[in-house]
Amino acid sequence: MTGAMVHENETTVRGTVEAPWRIGTRGSLLALTQAGHVRDALIANGQQAELVIVKTAGDQNATDPVQKIGVGVFTAALREELAGGTVDIAVHSYKDLPTAQDPRFCIAAIPARQDPRDALVARDGLVLGELPAGAKVGTSAPRRSAQLKALGLGIEIVPLRGNLDTRLSKVTSGELDAVVVARAGLARIDRLDAVTESLEPVQMLPAPAQGALAVECRSADTELVTILSALDDLGARAAITAERALLAELEAGCTAPIGALAEVVESLDDDGRVVEELSLRACAAAIDGSDVIRASAVGSVADAAELGRALARELLELGARDLLSVTEESAELTDSSNPSPMENSPMSERSERITGTAPSGAVAPSASEVQP
Repeated sequence: MTGAMVHENETTVRGTVEAPWRIGTRGSLLALTQAGHVRDALIANGQQAELVIVKTAGDQNATDPVQKIGVGVFTAALREELAGGTVDIAVHSYKDLPTAQDPRFCIAAIPARQDPRDALVARDGLVLGELPAGAKVGTSAPRRSAQLKALGLGIEIVPLRGNLDTRLSKVTSGELDAVVVARAGLARIDRLDAVTESLEPVQMLPAPAQGALAVECRSADTELVTILSALDDLGARAAITAERALLAELEAGCTAPIGALAEVVESLDDDGRVVEELSLRACAAAIDGSDVIRASAVGSVADAAELGRALARELLELGARDLLSVTEESAELTDSSNPSPMENSPMSERSERITGTAPSGAVAPSASEVQP
């Protein structure tokens, strides 16, 4: 089956060798690998597809903290190209998407999720509990920073940006004792050998939707929505729906110190039959690590969004809003006078197309996601 797209008065049949689906992606190694998986899955289903590199504000500014650059720093340019019709599909790291839904677009597929845990990469093969007091640990995420501080290990948190290769090199060079990154990113670029410890959720809850991809297209392209839906993983969608609903109910953005993890688990009903339920754990942390509020709930897989909203309300009742307010005030003090670079920099630039089964021949990226 091929797809038909209509723009203005022209009809183009997509999904063919002559006119493959155009998949917009960032140019980093990780982004290309992720988009390449989607392309290969489409090809396996009889749909021809190619990659189109789009530069984002987050790629152009690899030094400032993500929360300073602005919401949607890694996704706005891709969506601009999608809305303009220069690409048909966009592949995002789901956790980078703003929580507010845009009716112009549809998340047509959430493929099977990678391990969502955070990973420690430390010198000398050390695990977190073995790091000495004063050890320098690099991370760019307020969520990771807050939860690390809350553990009371006496480590020093060092702000960190850059691609995965750059981050890992900070450890091998001795500049840092360790870095904390998303395990999924390392898995996708075959660098799990660098991991010295996968951090369990009881130590550090991952970001909502960490390890998941969002395969997005225009809502009006109903045939393409159907084609992409074949790539959807129902368990991943239920988990991400719950986690993102919690984030939205808290009115917190993707850089807030909020952790959440939902998992489909087996349970027994009143008649002793095995049923699937959705288990959701979440936390809100003070940016200085002085307090962490945790809560959990179990509910129906079919009611994933309501489960997330209900747990968010519980967190708010426990005082999460006060913790998040302190975090927001700290961010405002840090960036009270500098406008977001997104206001003045070009949003995107389509540089080349990539076909085949591997993301080679791209703009020589040694990079991974800027904030994995």
